[in-house]
Amino acid sequence: MKSIKYSLILIILFVLASCSDADQEVVQNMCLTNPPDPNEVCVEIYQPVCGCNDVTYSNSCFAEGIVVSWTEGSCLN
Repeated sequence: MKSIKYSLILIILFVLASCSDADQEVVQNMCLTNPPDPNEVCVEIYQPVCGCNDVTYSNSCFAEGIVVSWTEGSCLN
């Protein structure tokens, strides 16, 4: 009986882990845009912003070349 219980727990944990990976991929696909334009020039002023992909960028210019949206300030992660 215990082995069935542990097997069910492992299956549930596997399914939950799989769902979280799929959800993260969907969020990243909605968040990321085309690669940055190599001809665009960004000023090297440090005014950190947090992209919708939870990555801190030096400023909004760098973020806008990579992600759809961002918020002011660095990411907490």
